[in-house]
Parts: sequence; structure tokens; C-alpha cells
Amino acid sequence: MSTTTPEQPPGEGPGAHHDPVVSTSPDLEKMTNPESDKLDAGVFKIAGVVVLGAIMSILDITVVSVALPTFQNEFHVSPSMSAWSMTAYTLALATIIPVTGWAADRFGTKRLYLLALSLFVVGSVLCATAWDMPSLIAFRVLQGLGGGMLMPLGMTILTHAAGPHRVGRVMAVLGIPMLLGPIAGPILGGWLIESVSWHWIFLINLPIGIAALIYSFVVLPSDNPEPSESFDFKGMLMMSPGLALFLFGVSSIPGEGTVASAKVLIPAIVGLALIVVFVFHALRTKHPLIDLRLFANRNLTVAVIAMTLFSVAFMGASLLFPSYFLQVRGETTLAAGVLLAPQGIGAMITMPIAGMLADKIGPGKIVMGGVVVLAAGMFVFTQVGADTSYVLLLGALFVMGLGLGATMMPIMSAALASLTHEHVARGSTLMNIVQQAAGSIGTAVMSVVLTNQVLSHQFAGAAMASVDDPSIAKAIPPAALQQGFSEAASSFGTTFTVGLVLVILCIVPAILLPRKKATAPDGSETAAPAMMH
Repeated sequence: MSTTTPEQPPGEGPGAHHDPVVSTSPDLEKMTNPESDKLDAGVFKIAGVVVLGAIMSILDITVVSVALPTFQNEFHVSPSMSAWSMTAYTLALATIIPVTGWAADRFGTKRLYLLALSLFVVGSVLCATAWDMPSLIAFRVLQGLGGGMLMPLGMTILTHAAGPHRVGRVMAVLGIPMLLGPIAGPILGGWLIESVSWHWIFLINLPIGIAALIYSFVVLPSDNPEPSESFDFKGMLMMSPGLALFLFGVSSIPGEGTVASAKVLIPAIVGLALIVVFVFHALRTKHPLIDLRLFANRNLTVAVIAMTLFSVAFMGASLLFPSYFLQVRGETTLAAGVLLAPQGIGAMITMPIAGMLADKIGPGKIVMGGVVVLAAGMFVFTQVGADTSYVLLLGALFVMGLGLGATMMPIMSAALASLTHEHVARGSTLMNIVQQAAGSIGTAVMSVVLTNQVLSHQFAGAAMASVDDPSIAKAIPPAALQQGFSEAASSFGTTFTVGLVLVILCIVPAILLPRKKATAPDGSETAAPAMMH
């Protein structure tokens, strides 16, 4: 990793990208003072900006998920057409993420963050005015272009503000909305749809977005970017559509019920081919869209492997928990969201502690402990039945939350803490791409495993369908219905076992994560990267 030495003017070191987000701001220089080991008021102000953006982006995914039946009735469309309101957002998000690292270097993080917020808010308002499904899908794409930039930009801004010695703690702050989103989303979405109308799941972003725009404009330091590289247009034509096509194919698996469908295979294979071609292109290009040379950093490579396994397991499990409560236990959407709250509470308890410890003793030991606790909680769900005690299930969710809080963001901080200042934007972009792709794969894998398990039982499918259709329940003998719910619970238990295996596999890369305090590229423990200008 190259850094700019004191004799080299900023931006003229080998491969350097001068990013004045740090170096031109006295306030931010103060924030990154290596002598200060605590998060000061300046860092917390910037963290507030980032958390607001993250809350909007993540909540929007989960809030809309509960509105799919409403869209079907409102616009008179099929379930698969309604699901495009989710897919379009995800694909737009995946398309824009690869460009974010270059754009942050080129235009500055503050300008780009304000643009991302604006796109997201405008897209949200337009979604609320949608008159049919195609218009809603188009407006969701615009919203996704803004939402896709918010998380990688937020990580870049926070990492620059805190320096490597405090990155664990600021990642813990950013991790709270990432964990609470899947829990608060269904509760908020269900309440808004039942109490007001579906339009408000989008309009609620307007006041939050305006507040975030004003807050960002005031708090974030001014940009004065001096980019030293050109845009990799060829790389964008390969990576962005390649990633979008691959994720479209993967996300089509649950609806098709098989990997062998043309709707799955064709886009997935074409997308994967484009990504492979991009890899060869990136390794031969001086300034690629995504800098794959970052994998020369051992900590980042290990963290990517750990994040991949974790995201597949966690995102897949996040789909299973509410589905179990809704389809096996017959709970309402609102009640299912409330029942998931212990997981968020557990995560909120351990996340700040894990962030602080990761900064002091390295993330390796913290992630190892978090994975073990997470696996212990998930084991309970591998044994789940149709009438398992809620006390046991909520206790297991709380334990899982404790593990989640000590796992996800320490992995992210392990990847970013040892990168030079000029590589942070590219590193956070890379980690977000990995997280997005792995999450989509996890959701698809768990959906297919669950579907196949349900189909392998005689009455499981009918029992789950009877929850929403009382006429089915009347047509099935009570004994068969009870057997169906037991079979459905067993299907969920088997699927959770797949998630548990993936969680346990996280132990392997966790062993290789750093087990000492983060160091900057110059070898110091507390100096912010590439800032001794």
C-alpha cells in the first residue's frame, strides 16, 4: 500500500488520491487527532448524518416488503409483478455501488452524499405519486440510485472522521440501523398501511430526508477534490450491468422454484461472465472502477470472506424469522415485527462494547466470540416446532442479537482500519458490493431450501396457506392441519440448520482476523492513514 510521504505534495504520491475531506478541514483534523482515543462531539455529529441516511435506505427496503400484497390489490397485478418494486430497488442499488468509490474521489464525499440524499428523497416522493405498477417500479429505480450510494459513502465519511484506531466504534454506530432496519421496518410498514395508507411508507422519507440534507450541509466539512485518475468507463459497462444481471438471476430463484429456469440461468450466467471479464480488465488497468489490488491487503481479504459467509447466513435468516411467525404461528405483520425486537435489543447492547474492544484488542477475538454466541442462538431455531415456547424463541433471538452486535461491524472495521486514506472509499465500496451480493444469494438460497422442504411434506403447504385463507382451513381435517403446521415448522428448522452451518463456517476466517490494535500503513497504532502531509 502506497502512502504520500512528507516530501511529496498531496496527490502526487504513487497511486495517491488526495482527498481533502480530511486534510483541508481543521475540524476534521481535530476529530482524527491520534492522541484522542474517544469519540468526540465532532465525530458524533458526523455519525448522526450518516445514521440518518442509513436509516432511510435500510428501512425503505424492509418497509416496502410488507406492502407487496397491498400493491397487488391496489394496482391489480400478480405477486411476481408486485415483487418488482423490491427487485428494481435492489438492482439500482447494485448498479450504482461500483461507481460510488470513483465518484467520491472525483466530486468529494459531501457533494456526493448530498446528491444521494436528494435522489433518494425525490424518488420517495415520486413513489408516493405512482399511478400504476410500471411507474412505481421506475420511481423505485431512482430511489435505489440514491440509496445505493448512502451506505458506502457513510462508511467512507465515518472512517475518515475517526481514523483507524476508532473505526470499530464508529462502525458500531453505523451498524445499529443496519440491524434494526429488518426489525423496525415491518412494524412501521404494517402500522402505516393499516393506519394511514401505503403512500406514507414513501412520504415518511420526506421530513427525514429534508432534515438529513440540512444536517449534512451544516455538519460535513467542505470538499475540494483534486482527482488524479480518470473514470473507468469500460469497467462500468462490465461491472454494473454484470452485478445487476447476476443479482436479478439469483433473486428470480425463489419465484421460479428452481435454479434450472431460463429466467434464472441466462441473466445469472451473462452477469457472471461480465464480472469475470471485469476482473481481468481491472487487474490490467491502472485505475479500475473497483480496485481488486486491495485484495493484496490480507486483512481486507479475510474480512471479505467472513462478510460473505456472514451475510449469506444473516440475510437468509432475516427472511426466515418473520416468515415463521407469520406462516406457522399465524401472527400479524405488526406482531411478527414486535416479536423480532429482542434481536435488535441484544445487538444494541453488544455493538458499542464490541466496537470499543475491537479498537483496543483487534476484531479477531471479538468476531470469534460473536460467531459462537450467534450460533448458540440459531441452534434453538433448528429445533423449532409448531408450538415452541415464545419465551424460548425470544430468548434465542436475544442471544442471536448479542452475537450479531459482536460480529457484523467488527468484520467491516477489520477491512477498513488498515487501508490508507486514499483507499478507504474504494474499500467501503468493495465491502458493500460483497454484502449486497451475498445478502441476495442468502435470501435466494434460504427461500429455495424452505420451499423444497415444504413441498416434501404432505400437509405443510396447505397449513401455511390456511393462515391467510380460512376456507382452506375449513377444507382440511383438524388432525391433518395440525400435522401440516408441525411439518411446516420442521421445514423451517431444517432451513435454519443450513444457516447455522454457514455461521459456524465464519469461524475459519474469524481465526485469521487481526488480534491486535489497528495499525495505519506507516506502522503506527493510532495515526490516521495517509494524513501526515
